[in-house]
Amino acid sequence: MVDLSIIIVSWNTRQFLQECLESLYRHTKGIAFEVFVVDNNSSDGSPRWSCHIPQVNVIANDDNAGFSKANNQAIRISQGRYIALLNPDTLLTEDVLFHH
Repeated sequence: MVDLSIIIVSWNTRQFLQECLESLYRHTKGIAFEVFVVDNNSSDGSPRWSCHIPQVNVIANDDNAGFSKANNQAIRISQGRYIALLNPDTLLTEDVLFHH
């Protein structure tokens, strides 16, 4: 069972997205989670780069679907008991997400 579905909508934010995902994997110990990156037709290589990150499910849109629609795309297929919507410039710190 997945405890948490983490959804990140991206549009030309490759550097921010990379730092966000790195912080995610550092600070999610003990949590069963899945990650969705919904890319809104970035031109900076974000979707191609994101596909190489373990445990990241990439939804690559052919156009800029907008923030709400992109989140809903991932929410519909997410399996988590809880859902976290993150901006790509989010950096997690210790003990932000934890499992009792």
